[in-house]
Amino acid sequence: MSITPIVKYATKSFTLPDTCVRLRSMLDDPMSSIDDMAKVMSVDPSLSAKVLKLANSALFRFPSQVSSVPKALSIIGGEAAYNISMAETANLAFKSFASSNIDFKQFWHKAIMTGLIAQSLVQQKNIRGSERYFVVGILHHLSELVCATKLPEKYSIYKSRLGDHILPMHEQQAVFGFTFAKCSGFILQSWNLPESITEPLLTTELNTDVISQFEQAVIYISAAMAHFEIGREIFEKDELSNIIIETIGLNDYEYDIIFEFAQSESIKIASVLS
Repeated sequence: MSITPIVKYATKSFTLPDTCVRLRSMLDDPMSSIDDMAKVMSVDPSLSAKVLKLANSALFRFPSQVSSVPKALSIIGGEAAYNISMAETANLAFKSFASSNIDFKQFWHKAIMTGLIAQSLVQQKNIRGSERYFVVGILHHLSELVCATKLPEKYSIYKSRLGDHILPMHEQQAVFGFTFAKCSGFILQSWNLPESITEPLLTTELNTDVISQFEQAVIYISAAMAHFEIGREIFEKDELSNIIIETIGLNDYEYDIIFEFAQSESIKIASVLS
């Protein structure tokens, strides 16, 4: 089926908060400063509190306490602060697409797990800007809620087809004709989010030519690990999974560490962002 009606439905049903729009505008304006961003964030006490809590969490691992929004911004940077604001926005967006087919608490936990795993995979490769993947991992799940709300019968079929050894993206493609990653990418693109967030989702395809690219491999494997809440074993089931493992280039021990970290921190961070 076509993605277009799903994207239109999501776009009409939820609008990005003004704070996110203004922060993005400032980041894209070379004349704006950290102080300007801090002033915008200070207008939103909830967002300010969450930025401080996350800046002092294991998500960023700073050696000293971050006590103010301007200090947090000077340490983590404007892009990281914007990503945190998008993580909070994800929670608001998810709640606007409530569905009886989904246990929201479990769903939110899975989204945070995906984000933490994605960020940790990138950190293990010493790639800068890893916090972007935290947001991409969370937002990957947006269209699942949209589809559950807009297409409840199809979503029920999708859920019934998932088993202990079925990778979710494959069943999404089979039932809906697209993956949730790709559909979420189009929704986020319609909200004018930056390419750094939308592109990894839009270009995720279930074929060996594309999935062998690093960003797409991260999206695929983080979503699968969060879905099953297990270690590396599930990824040894087919050729595509083995290609992904080779693309990311980590060993068994590193996967175990990543998964243990995501499990231990997901409840705390989900609570901060709720």
